Amino acid sequence: MNPLGVVCIVACLAAVVLASPSEYKRGSYSNSLKPSQWLKPTELEQTPSLDEISFEQLENMPLEMGAKMMRKWYHLSQAGHGIAPVYVPSPSQIPVHIYNNGRKETTDLNRFVQTAKKMPTFGDEKVTIFITGLPQTLDSVKNANKKLIESFLERDEQEAQSLSRNGGDERRNWENQKQWTGRSLVVIDLGNTITDVERFASLDVERCGKMLGMSLVQLTKECDVPAKLMHVIGQGVGANVAGEAGKTFKDNTSQKLRRITALDPAVQMAKERHALNALARGDADFVDAIHTSALGLGTTRRVGDLDFFPNGPSEGMRGARNVVEASMLATEYFAESVRPGNEHNFPAVEANCMKQYKKHEGYGKRTYMGIAAAHDVSGDYMLEVNEQSPYGKRTPARKQKMSHSGRQENSYDY
Repeated sequence: MNPLGVVCIVACLAAVVLASPSEYKRGSYSNSLKPSQWLKPTELEQTPSLDEISFEQLENMPLEMGAKMMRKWYHLSQAGHGIAPVYVPSPSQIPVHIYNNGRKETTDLNRFVQTAKKMPTFGDEKVTIFITGLPQTLDSVKNANKKLIESFLERDEQEAQSLSRNGGDERRNWENQKQWTGRSLVVIDLGNTITDVERFASLDVERCGKMLGMSLVQLTKECDVPAKLMHVIGQGVGANVAGEAGKTFKDNTSQKLRRITALDPAVQMAKERHALNALARGDADFVDAIHTSALGLGTTRRVGDLDFFPNGPSEGMRGARNVVEASMLATEYFAESVRPGNEHNFPAVEANCMKQYKKHEGYGKRTYMGIAAAHDVSGDYMLEVNEQSPYGKRTPARKQKMSHSGRQENSYDY
């Protein structure tokens, strides 16, 4: 972050802190910060600028300390609008990995569609697109991403084996129609370009989203992949970008993506004034989110039809050592749900808070966090998870104020 930006932020926030309550209400900062979020001048002096802290330092910083620093940066950015959305990686800088029918191809966003078009079975089945949000140089990011990719490949392999075991008329009928080609998994490694906290904070979500959205439009037109087969999974700030990609796709095709899943959607520091350019309901036919670092790298803002808060909104989940690891737990939870047989590991109930959930006073239908989330319900959902893998408690349904629904036909199963 340039020194002038830091000075502007500090000056703006200092003006807020020093203003009288009546001036605060009358001025342009009436909705910028709550009094509990004001910082003393000494705290301002002790708060490092964005370019002074690396992700590696955040990964080695205690969870509470890292979360507090992220919230300070966020509130400073919103009070002074000192962080502009200026960082947009070039498409040629964004690696893309395509997994299809036992084959892997690595390319970049510029050549993504052309590469996919050369793969004979690409798009014959469902297409899952995973947009990463942090670099894999961080151990917790690398491990979480690996688990998610392996889970989808394992699911694909089991489905292929299941079909090959089917005998009699059912198998012959299938073989007469087509050969099993498997799902296509596309990893758009946006996180590879977000190498430091300054890039994370200043990412132009709108422009990045439009760039990725146009790639999906091109994918539909040139590879004949219908919108109803596309599931976009966004990780961290990649979830914010996924929302913009969904809007762009709809604007250019008059269709919505089938599903967008947000894995700990990120707190968004850089945006134009009065702009609403993050993920929201309506960006796809179905939008779900898992919040595991809502008061750290993530956000408490409801972004989807279904927003899951494991153990309630917090700086990070129990067992997480730092804010990066806490954010990546959303990816690990989803990966666990993708593994065959684990689809219903995370039963959740609509509730306003964990206290209400624990007193069994939740309401509405029950659903499952992860791959089998039902698309006929909406709201904020609470659940408890284990500190270590396996994370899902697989607890039986408890009697709530209204009847629950665990019907398989209401799930987005793969």
